[in-house]
Amino acid sequence: SNLLNNGSKSQQISLLPSLSTRQFSEGAGAKQARMQTFSVYRWDPNGTEAPTEVDYQVDVSDCPMILDILIKIKNQQDTTLSFRRSCREGICGSCSMNIDGTNTLACLCRTKPGSGVKTRILPLPHVSIVKDLVGDLTLFYDHYKAIEPWLQRKTPKEDENVEHYMSIEDRKKLDGMYECILCACCSTSCPSFWWNADKYYGPAALMQAFRWIDDSRDEFTKERLERLNDAWKLYRCHGIMNCTNTCPKHLEPSVAIQKIKHAIDNM
Repeated sequence: SNLLNNGSKSQQISLLPSLSTRQFSEGAGAKQARMQTFSVYRWDPNGTEAPTEVDYQVDVSDCPMILDILIKIKNQQDTTLSFRRSCREGICGSCSMNIDGTNTLACLCRTKPGSGVKTRILPLPHVSIVKDLVGDLTLFYDHYKAIEPWLQRKTPKEDENVEHYMSIEDRKKLDGMYECILCACCSTSCPSFWWNADKYYGPAALMQAFRWIDDSRDEFTKERLERLNDAWKLYRCHGIMNCTNTCPKHLEPSVAIQKIKHAIDNM
């Protein structure tokens, strides 16, 4: 209470509402359950059962992302469920999978609003399955290794304590490529990679190849382009842009691939 001086009289005013008039709702602050169905691909190649999809009923009121759903299923319903995950922030690329027909990251894919809806969760398409949602990305990483993704120089450094500098303008050329987290969403959405994964490098590896081709500090540009000038490694890309449409980081591998082709033409 406060005392307010009103002329010669003092008036006492209560700044707090009377407890008798305050309403308290039972269970205030508790989230209302929202049940949704998640159809998850299950298969163990070492077992005897055929691949199947298992439906799980999950309360999504405390699960903003699909990765939260998978963790909740594994912790509370089925500990045998296998999937990759690490950072939960869209940085590591581990939790890539196919959700409702689109390759994306489970940690960046929001659960649907409302209740009573169904979400289908599958592994990345056209890769061998290790178990459940875990795909074998050996070929994907082999192609990335093949493009030699590191700085290569011919000119010896005058001072080993000084870095290789580049201009602000040259540095900006790498924007939209260096952010790639190698999640394989783009490559596994590409029909050419589905059909020729052993020969065609795929969008992710080719974009990273151009990242070094366009790096002003690198001095092996000609050699890099000559290695890529191959009917299988590069030219299986037909520009349908599945890779760009599905990239969870909103990058444009198809543009980088076209730039490689133009650079080869201009050699």
